[in-house]
Formats: sequence, structure tokens, C-alpha cells
Amino acid sequence: MLWTQRRWDGSTAYAESKLLDVLLAFAIARRWPDVLSNALEPGWVPTRMGGPGAPDDMDKAPRTQAWLAVSDDAAARVSGDYFYHQRRRAANPQASDVALQDRLLRRCEELSGVGIPHSQAGLAETSRGAGLE
Repeated sequence: MLWTQRRWDGSTAYAESKLLDVLLAFAIARRWPDVLSNALEPGWVPTRMGGPGAPDDMDKAPRTQAWLAVSDDAAARVSGDYFYHQRRRAANPQASDVALQDRLLRRCEELSGVGIPHSQAGLAETSRGAGLE
């Protein structure tokens, strides 16, 4: 995660950062089921990073974020999903790996000193799933 044990590669670091974003969103959705937490792909847009030939529409890029944040559309009132242009899309399968999500949360806590607790509802779900009732 910190690239201290391997040689820097910008493309790999970018891809890993996107996976970490999705892992975090899915972990929050799992730990806080009463809070909507989703991840999305804004698309490949013509920015300095994306370049002038990027095929996605720059105006569409922020629409999914806004839609998920404020829409009353039932399709937007979900949690723990991945979206592209206001449609569900399959995320990297690693993003659904609960052990990997928890590893990321522990690492974030180690680095920041701040943990992300379970909500009461999320704690109940975790306990039921682990046979800890």
C-alpha cells in the first residue's frame, strides 16, 4: 500500500488506489448498513491525466456521484455496489473479499490512529455471519 518494499510504478499504484477506494466503500457499507456507501467509475475523461483522446463525456463524469448522493431513485438508494454512468457494474472481485477489506481498515487505523467502528446494526450482522450470536 505504501510502496516501501517495491519499486514505484505509477500505473500499478493508480490501479491499486482505485481498488482501495472500492474496498473502503464496500467495508463501510458492510460495517454501517444504515449508511449508503458505494463506489463508482467516473469513466476515462479528457483531463490532463486522461488525455485529450479520452472517450467519455466530461459532463457525465460527476453525474453518478450526484445521483448516488441525492437521488430518490430506488436504484440509487442502495449500498455496497459499484456504478458506472448510473448503472450497476461488476467491481473487481477482490473488492468483495471481507478479509481484504478488514486488512485495509486495520492498515488505515495503523497509519492514522483512527479506527472505523462497527455500527450496532453492522456489528449484529457481523456476529450473525460469524456464528457469534
